[in-house]
Amino acid sequence: MLLTPNAMSPRMRFGLYFTTGLIALFLLLPIVFIVLLSFGSSQWLVFPPPGWTLKWYGQFFSNPDWMNAAIASLKVAVLTTFFAVALGLPTAFALVRGRFPGREMLYGLFTLPMIVPLVIIAVAVYALFLKLGYTGTMFAFVVSHVIVALPFTIISIINSLKLFDQSIEDAAVICGASRLQAVFKVTFPAIRPGMVAGALFVFLVSWDEVVLSVMMASPTLQTLPVKMWTTLRQDLTPVIAVASTLLIGLSVLVMVIAAAVRRRNPISA
Repeated sequence: MLLTPNAMSPRMRFGLYFTTGLIALFLLLPIVFIVLLSFGSSQWLVFPPPGWTLKWYGQFFSNPDWMNAAIASLKVAVLTTFFAVALGLPTAFALVRGRFPGREMLYGLFTLPMIVPLVIIAVAVYALFLKLGYTGTMFAFVVSHVIVALPFTIISIINSLKLFDQSIEDAAVICGASRLQAVFKVTFPAIRPGMVAGALFVFLVSWDEVVLSVMMASPTLQTLPVKMWTTLRQDLTPVIAVASTLLIGLSVLVMVIAAAVRRRNPISA
């Protein structure tokens, strides 16, 4: 029998909360340290900082290399999100409502990037684009990110479609709407939270991706994680902590939005 916190004794409840707090502290402390280091006055990543300053943020936003990398990351993430949703939506409909041989195998194929080690996918994609001459291009970045991010969209939309009562769509058709009109005016609004949640997860996957981005990068085009990786190999400047803080900040913001979407419509999301 599953015990709820209210059904536990005070000692058990204290032990549960204490253990949970320790785990949360263990996971969050490195993030807190990075954020604090971005405000440190030392020119090295030293903790605790000898003083506090905002000059590293000034250096980040005034450096064209860092800004170009941040803008490139944002462009890649937005394009990846758009194409992942555009491809994942019809794929999810086909996998849920389609009746054709090999449907389960096709579902496994689409979710394979979540299982295969990312470095294997990165090497394969790099070899393909190197042969085609597309390495170091925005096209290569977006396609490679869509490959690993597409399963998140498909799974999220499939879950929403399975929870959606298709008889409501059928009722709209009986009332005179075409099947396409019923899908756009009835089904899409009902599964929109799942679509939004999938899009947010795709954005996070692309925004934080480093392995594929390292393989696709060029001297003229690199994302923020790649810029951080290359800078770490040369110098331990606190500007890296600033970039990390911005990555963390945007990721947390997207996660908060995803949680709000799920709370607003938990069934569809």
